[in-house]
Amino acid sequence: MSNVGRSWMAAGLILLLLAAACSGENGAAMGENGAGDQPTDDPQDDATADDDTTDDPQDDDAQPDGDPIAIGFLGELTGPFAIWGIPARNGMQLAVEEINAAGGVDGRPLELVVRDTQGTPEEGVTALRGMIERDGVVAVGGIISSDVGLATSRIAETEEVPLFLVKAGSDAILTQDTRYTFRTCLPAAPMTMGPFAQFIESEGVTRVGAIIADYAWGRAIEDAIVDQVGALDGIEPQIEVAPVPETDFTTYLRRLEDLDPELLIATGHPPGAAAITRQAADLGFDAFVTGSDSSAVAVFEGVGDASYDRYVDLSCADYAADDYQELATRYHDRFDGFMEDDAVSGYGQVLMVQEAIEVTGGTDPAAIADHLRETTFELPGYAWDLAWTEWGELDEASPLLVVMREQAPPEGVNPGAPWYLEVILRPDPLEPFVP
Repeated sequence: MSNVGRSWMAAGLILLLLAAACSGENGAAMGENGAGDQPTDDPQDDATADDDTTDDPQDDDAQPDGDPIAIGFLGELTGPFAIWGIPARNGMQLAVEEINAAGGVDGRPLELVVRDTQGTPEEGVTALRGMIERDGVVAVGGIISSDVGLATSRIAETEEVPLFLVKAGSDAILTQDTRYTFRTCLPAAPMTMGPFAQFIESEGVTRVGAIIADYAWGRAIEDAIVDQVGALDGIEPQIEVAPVPETDFTTYLRRLEDLDPELLIATGHPPGAAAITRQAADLGFDAFVTGSDSSAVAVFEGVGDASYDRYVDLSCADYAADDYQELATRYHDRFDGFMEDDAVSGYGQVLMVQEAIEVTGGTDPAAIADHLRETTFELPGYAWDLAWTEWGELDEASPLLVVMREQAPPEGVNPGAPWYLEVILRPDPLEPFVP
């Protein structure tokens, strides 16, 4: 068992002493009353992102002074996937700042190199090549879009640099031969229906509808719905397909009215989950609506009271755990926002790279990847101990099902918010998908 999960608090305590120095010009404009991370088209809205590094220099004797070690964030800071990308970047930024405040890695500071893929595979590939060739990154995290994940994983494998996927769940990304690409939060699409199938059976649901997006992740979810939900006794799911940029789902919901679903799966349309939830309520659907590890902040802002006891989602963060709440309090102090599970994933990615460097005694990306594959990590805020198959799929993953409730969040986690996420199902560990 890795000691990552046991060593994170010391760095956090040091960061609290430095919080005032960190939270000025880099503080996020995240909304009022603890509203949290907001969708944005400005990649410089909070932790400052540009084509260079985003570490804040801090005037403190404890700061490491060796040669910097570059870690990359590669994800969506603009466009429809930014609601996942921004928290993932912020989580990585928080970890970098805490590690540097505690003396760095073997006396060397970490440096976070930030690139915005804009949700396009072409931009992702160009950015990743630049990170590897120009910036010398030892690992890259933050991948959100499945299309971007498909393209960049091929580069990571060729260049032998570890690449962490956050929400890129397409089952086509990993192959039997991948050794440098690792899922961290959202499992492969075929695995995600496991918790929902358990939920369907536990709730006695018999009528299931779905709206998916027409891209790699959406189509993978479609297959998983047919294979796993459709295999349950007495259930014939009805699936509607919408474009990725769609925001008005009225037409697709109207087609589901005769079915009168008890469960509406929006997992296959991540950018549309909040709109689907709200519009389904407006049309009088009395159904649970599932997300795809969606931004809880964006869902509440888009749906409001209609999300209570209706919106159900997957999560790689354990919102009920003390270590999550301690970490989320520090995150809120730094970014003035709610710590989504994307941020928990980003934070953990940096901690794992830190440990790999310390254990292997160097910054060789291949050695870092070997350590990742061979280690089980107990990370703060995570819903399960993180480990991988040989090809980088999550092993023994247990993504939680959470529902949005009207209730005050724990102290310090998201002050002023009228809602919190409650765990309603802790599923059995999922069988890793074999490509």
